[in-house]
Amino acid sequence: MRNGVTIGQAAAFVGVTVKTVRHYHKLGLVEEPERDNSGYRRYGSAELLRLVRVRTLAAAGVPLAEIGSLVDVDATLFAAALADVERQLTERIEELIARRHTLHRLGDGDRALLGDRAVALLERMADLGFPADEVANAREGWVLAKALVPEGFDDYLTHLEHALDDPRYVALIKRAAEAAAWEPDDPRIAELATAMADHYLANPAHLKIVTALQARTDTATRYTLIARHGEEQTPATTRAAALFETRLRAAGIHIPRPDSH
Repeated sequence: MRNGVTIGQAAAFVGVTVKTVRHYHKLGLVEEPERDNSGYRRYGSAELLRLVRVRTLAAAGVPLAEIGSLVDVDATLFAAALADVERQLTERIEELIARRHTLHRLGDGDRALLGDRAVALLERMADLGFPADEVANAREGWVLAKALVPEGFDDYLTHLEHALDDPRYVALIKRAAEAAAWEPDDPRIAELATAMADHYLANPAHLKIVTALQARTDTATRYTLIARHGEEQTPATTRAAALFETRLRAAGIHIPRPDSH
């Protein structure tokens, strides 16, 4: 009678299932031992050692199709192969951690799309009394701005941070938010557009809020997508924006036109 253990014992010793051992046999990763006089296949130390090596590589994430060429090498090459597997696993772990971090940030959609600095500004706008609709409108516009003109987004936020320190600017922007509910032909729209243009022209630092993104945009299309993203929902605001831009152009400020190329 040949010394050794049964397939069930071998599987238990190695830490896999009998089904897994048989799968290894089918793939040619571990040779199936001959049956003894009693009709049982007995696994000796050589088979168990090979099972351990195959299971170790498989558990480490090495594809089964690649394991056969690794278990047949000498100890030095096997160690080198394990080191390479470890390197690949480290890269994979880092990738998974980054994905998990992104998923956590997606739980707070604004932070995932805009970053902490922009979220802090949105919260500041809310604290200053900006209507929720205006904060939401700003959020949507900023998402577009960051995606379409990423190289100018940080500068835009810097200019806005400083402007929010000016009560006159805050009052004007709040007034503009109120205008969203006005009728498009309301005469107050023209007055508001003029007041806003006069403020920006008198405060060049604030004017950079208007020009920071479009100055880096190579076509008017992207600027229009950012500046007019709420056009369908707020026709009064759209009219105010058009009058405002016309006033700035008349003062020599470059503002892309929707129909320019």
